[in-house]
Amino acid sequence: MNIWVGIMLICFGASWPSAIIKTIRVKNPAGKSFIFMTLIILGYISGIIGHLSVNGTNSFRQWVFWLYIVDVLMVATDYMLSFYYHLQRKKEAQAAQN
Repeated sequence: MNIWVGIMLICFGASWPSAIIKTIRVKNPAGKSFIFMTLIILGYISGIIGHLSVNGTNSFRQWVFWLYIVDVLMVATDYMLSFYYHLQRKKEAQAAQN
């Protein structure tokens, strides 16, 4: 069963590096949904907790567990970058008004 979960995590995780690169390149989080990214992070955290509850400390030896970790870190990185650039654009807009 781990192979199917692993394939799912690889497929879902494959899109996040390009999203992170795009966020860094354009420095504009327009079109990003913080609610969506929050739900994705919560889903990955639920998967991590579920994996730990079934396998205990043996989870650390399983490659699927580490895919969950990598995926949640990538989504969290994109979330933090998007939030940072959102605040920067907000500051720029306020400075332009004054």
